[in-house]
Amino acid sequence: MNLSLQPTVLSVAAAVLVMAAGIWMSRISCKRNPRPLTFKLEILRLIILGAVCFLLFQPEWVIISEPKEKPKVSILEDRSGSMETQDVEITPQHVVTRASYVRELLKGHSTDSLKETHVVENAPFSVQPAPDSPDYALACTDLAKPLEEAMQSSDNLRAVVMFTDGGHNASSSVLTQAQRMRSRGIPLFIIPAGSPVPLPDLALQDVKAPTYGIIGETVQIPFTIKSTLGREVRATLTLSSKDTGKVVTRTVTIPAQGEVSDAVLWKIEKEGSETLELKLPIQPQERVRTNNASSFSIAGRRESIKVLVIDTLPRWEYRFIRNALYRDPGVDVHTLLFHPGLKEMGEGPGYLVKFPEKMEELAQYDVIFIGDVGMGAKGLTAEQAKLLKGMVEQQASGIVFLPGYQGRQMELLQSELADLIPVTFLTNKPEGTTQAAPSPLILTPEGRGSLLTMLADTESENEEVWRNLPGFNWYAPVERPKAGTTVLAVHAADKNAYGRIPLIVTQSYGNGKVLFMGTDSAWRWRRGVEDKYHYRFWSQVARWMSYQRNMAAGERIRLIPNPERPRLGDTLTVTAMVSDKQGAPLQDGEVFLDITAPEGTTSRIQMENMDHTWGSFSASVKINRPGKWTLTASSSDQPDKAVILPIITMNETLEKIGQPINTALMEEMTSITRGRMVKAEEIQQLIREIKDLPVPPPMEKRILIWCHPYTLAALLVLLSLFWIGRKLNGTI
Repeated sequence: MNLSLQPTVLSVAAAVLVMAAGIWMSRISCKRNPRPLTFKLEILRLIILGAVCFLLFQPEWVIISEPKEKPKVSILEDRSGSMETQDVEITPQHVVTRASYVRELLKGHSTDSLKETHVVENAPFSVQPAPDSPDYALACTDLAKPLEEAMQSSDNLRAVVMFTDGGHNASSSVLTQAQRMRSRGIPLFIIPAGSPVPLPDLALQDVKAPTYGIIGETVQIPFTIKSTLGREVRATLTLSSKDTGKVVTRTVTIPAQGEVSDAVLWKIEKEGSETLELKLPIQPQERVRTNNASSFSIAGRRESIKVLVIDTLPRWEYRFIRNALYRDPGVDVHTLLFHPGLKEMGEGPGYLVKFPEKMEELAQYDVIFIGDVGMGAKGLTAEQAKLLKGMVEQQASGIVFLPGYQGRQMELLQSELADLIPVTFLTNKPEGTTQAAPSPLILTPEGRGSLLTMLADTESENEEVWRNLPGFNWYAPVERPKAGTTVLAVHAADKNAYGRIPLIVTQSYGNGKVLFMGTDSAWRWRRGVEDKYHYRFWSQVARWMSYQRNMAAGERIRLIPNPERPRLGDTLTVTAMVSDKQGAPLQDGEVFLDITAPEGTTSRIQMENMDHTWGSFSASVKINRPGKWTLTASSSDQPDKAVILPIITMNETLEKIGQPINTALMEEMTSITRGRMVKAEEIQQLIREIKDLPVPPPMEKRILIWCHPYTLAALLVLLSLFWIGRKLNGTI
């Protein structure tokens, strides 16, 4: 231990001047007031000034620690799940797993010569739990933790040798630990285990099946296939029901060393839960054969979707939409016509004479169509627009905007509904554009893959249908889509500075969805085929817009999970929309969520009230097990009116078999620590290299006296004593 000072010319000069001034002032004070206390106070003044001048030299206590133990070498062995990948080729006929390869290396290279001068510690890390363990699925490779533990285990750590494939997938930062090793002069040597190229494989990934479907309707099941094969593959996937034996197929072409995303269509015919399996045929060249299938469940339901259609006048588009929905057995439709030219609104089956006044009356609707409707007299009020926005944002309802030639929807831009409209308008042209010759709609790539615009059973047939649909003569004054929206169809010919005019646009807003239809001529699609395409399109719109709202719907509670099909390790956000006994949104009350894990354990949490107006409650669930989770929501207002939502998590693990080793990460780690990557045949050379490493300098610990809190506290105490003494002496 010794004291270190860092004086400079400026600090020395300042100290001399300060002390000289202090001595001069003390001499004058003693002459003016010759009391004994004055002399003591001036001595204290000089002590304080001397301490301040001393601090100008930035004093530090330096504590030098010599190692008291033999130098240590840590040998770390990766035993994570990815080490079971069989891609280490000993001979063309002998291919072993990475874990077996590491065990053979450790067994075949003795460290006895190193033990003569060093303490050698062998430590496995990220050991994979047993398959029946609850921690098996979320087990991961953490390369940072063993490095941290090795540094904590000894003050004289000379080197770290790590056998790994570099598959770090934990949340900790391994590069931070590498920087710490560099600061302590500890090199890291990595012996990689595995192949830098992936195993030949076809992997079925990201199967996103819906939770439920309406009986008689077709659902779309998207999927992604990733290939590491060296050639293009044309494969036929099969989607089969384990309950009924029904099978459908989908043929896809998978590029070599690439991936393809597609979807298969499935018609719901069975009421209740149905277990389906999507299977990709195994190719002869594949080395990993456990990722070619995915099982999931879809619930078939018989439901009545409640729809409200609002417009100003009974134009053709309004009439045919109303008829299409009115004849749909799965839709219960109400309509509201403002009729500006009439004193009273019309009446009839399903007609409303006024906008729903109570929140519980409006909250019953799953989808609301807003036609050529504006604000003010014979239109919506500001309060009604706010309620409609809340329906989408909080109650997961859907809104369909259907502008018309009157241009009254421009008035909605001054209301709460402006945020929901997924496009921007040309405000100087509210009446839109009328063309003499009809123009068709052209599907975008997103539109070709959307169930919303699927008017045939296959994508190729669907494109042909859209090309042959009758065109439109009028379209809304659309400028461009807003950010975050999805354009499904555009004008076939007209374009502006932003590209083709977007005419069918969707977006998610809050818990619900929004659709914008920029033409009023869908009714023309009936020409020559009657209701075939027109009815199908609006039926799909009603179901697509209400899907989330009806995912788990009970008498008083609706549950919306996000994401709908959570992956292992995801945090599932569950939103509950709760009604009271009168059907109004629950404003004051408690909502509980009972969570049943796949192994049968149950826990209860209280959901947070997100909005005291709309009865919206939220909770988060960590999905840390594969299998079937069951969520049961109930309210304190009506505990017997619970709703159950099953959640299926695919049987997957964080550790992946068949992935290439992460050479880039391992090289970066060794570069930071001034170590290197080591080949298997260089291990004995590495042992000699570690023995010859220079002795690291003693560890130094510096205590910065000049900026230490205790130093400041001592100065404050001395100054306080000086001030009190001057007060007692009558100097101040």
